[in-house]
Amino acid sequence: QVQLVESGGGLVQPGGSLRLSCAASGSIFLFDVMGWYRQAPGKERELVAAITSGEITNYADSVKGRFTISRENAKNTVYLQMNSLKPEDTAVYYCNARGLRTTAMYDYWGQGTQVTVSS
Repeated sequence: QVQLVESGGGLVQPGGSLRLSCAASGSIFLFDVMGWYRQAPGKERELVAAITSGEITNYADSVKGRFTISRENAKNTVYLQMNSLKPEDTAVYYCNARGLRTTAMYDYWGQGTQVTVSS
């Protein structure tokens, strides 16, 4: 049973920084894609950033230049460094791992970690 466990959320002032981590357990294979999504109250879940096992990255326009995604393949761990945080970044952030293993697709989600940007 694969589990993704996020950590690093919290309350930060506008302009501040946070670093989210997501560690996988129960997995013995390398995830094709790991990423971060977020969902603010009353809004749909949206992609924040994603990174492939070959470290190709993709970012939402709203976070480009402020957020950096990275991963440690040996640990199946993904990070999200968030700088210059804005109140509109407030949301629950979810870790995701997806891909294809043999003939089956997989799509795993963490429980989420709250990020609140407020003065």
